[in-house]
Amino acid sequence: MDKLNLNELEKDLKRIISTRAGRRAFLQASPILLAGCATTSTSDRHREGDNSGQQVGITPAEEKQMTAEYIPKMAKDYPPIQHSGFQNYITRVGQKIVQANGLVGNPYSYNFTVVDSAGINAFALPAGTVYVTAPLIAMADSEAELAGVIGHEVGHIQARHTAERMYLQQKSQKKSLLWTLGGVALGGLLGVGVGRLMCDSRDKECLTKATKTGAMLGVAGGLLVTKYGFMANSREDEMEADRIGFRTSVKAGYHKDHVGRFYNKLLDMEKKRKQGGGMLSGIADAMSTHPPSQERVNQMMMMAGEARNANGQISSKTFEQYRAYAKQVAAKAKARAEARSQQS
Repeated sequence: MDKLNLNELEKDLKRIISTRAGRRAFLQASPILLAGCATTSTSDRHREGDNSGQQVGITPAEEKQMTAEYIPKMAKDYPPIQHSGFQNYITRVGQKIVQANGLVGNPYSYNFTVVDSAGINAFALPAGTVYVTAPLIAMADSEAELAGVIGHEVGHIQARHTAERMYLQQKSQKKSLLWTLGGVALGGLLGVGVGRLMCDSRDKECLTKATKTGAMLGVAGGLLVTKYGFMANSREDEMEADRIGFRTSVKAGYHKDHVGRFYNKLLDMEKKRKQGGGMLSGIADAMSTHPPSQERVNQMMMMAGEARNANGQISSKTFEQYRAYAKQVAAKAKARAEARSQQS
């Protein structure tokens, strides 16, 4: 999809969500689109990051090379926040987890970056690169909670989830194309549904516009995964990364009852989204890359109940200091996003 079409899509989507009916229709359709962007699996894998039974024809050295190619692209979409103290803080938390679990140079060198974005998210590139957005830090209630999120991303890297998906995608390029084409069909049908909710049945122009927007939305969903394929995690990948993140964070000294609490927040956000709580712009990233579920929350509760660390670290004065700063950064990012929306 070229830049002109993407700009047109953005304008059309903003028109759709400018009305109550449009917002309701878009929110109802979002789970369908997001499900179409994520990989799926039917097996329950409990390999805990030891990579057994994994189909990966990509070496760690090749992962590092691919990551080096991705970083400039990521810097454009997710620019690092220009605050050395903030960056040093997130690095300290991440390295505390990595070092406590013997992951330094085994086989990757890890680095952690806070990025400027209006979205609530954290994500990992292959070979040890982890990004956390300022709004996510602002939303965390403790350093242990933040550590659980970072540990989750470290879990994706340790388990080589991205390398596995890239390898499988290379083996099924035709299937990826079919997914994109399938997105067009789904989007087109979605557009008709939106049109029926928003448009008078006699307003052919409105119906045509809604259908076209739905089709473009379907293509954009497919291309999003193509551009940043590492963002689409399967259910089993997420569950495994949750377990690894819990164990690595607790081993780093964080409180077992707090490292998994962010999953409760994701689930609450999803429930509000389904109720049409007007939170779409702030949670789209989190919903698409880390699908919430009661199953994930239950797993964290079970692991906390079984863990023995009852006196771990919950938070710190440094966390409170930078969470306050993250709230300021997040507010500015939100204001910029709203200003762009008004100008369109």
